This record gives sequence, structure tokens and C-alpha cells, in this order.
Amino acid sequence: MDVKDSNGNLLQDGDSVLVIKDLKVKGSSLVLKRGKTFKNIRLTGSSEEVECREGKTTLVLKTCFLKKA
Repeated sequence: MDVKDSNGNLLQDGDSVLVIKDLKVKGSSLVLKRGKTFKNIRLTGSSEEVECREGKTTLVLKTCFLKKA
């Protein structure tokens, strides 16, 4: 399964990604600002989602809003 970011670059476990758009997090008052970097991403079973860590919280983000750093 190939997981690609918004520009078509392949993503792998441990890559760093940037958020390309302000995102509201469902079920929380947290807003991820454009340019936020997530390090050490993990791939999920879906080709359109990756797991990222924000402090102690694990977030699942859609790859269409991410760019490889």
C-alpha cells in the first residue's frame, strides 16, 4: 500500500510532515495551525490516514492536508 502526501510524495513510518491548512480537531478545542510539524508519523491500515503525536494525544490526520518535510 502506498501512502502519499498532498504533493504525491511517498510517506513512510518515521517521516516528518507539515500541515498545509488550519485544521480543527473533532471533539476538542485544539486547532492545528498551518506549518505545524509532526515528527515520527506512523502509517495506519488506510492509505489516506497517518497517526501523529501531539503531546500525549495521538491524532489521526488525513494525508490530503499534509506535506512531507
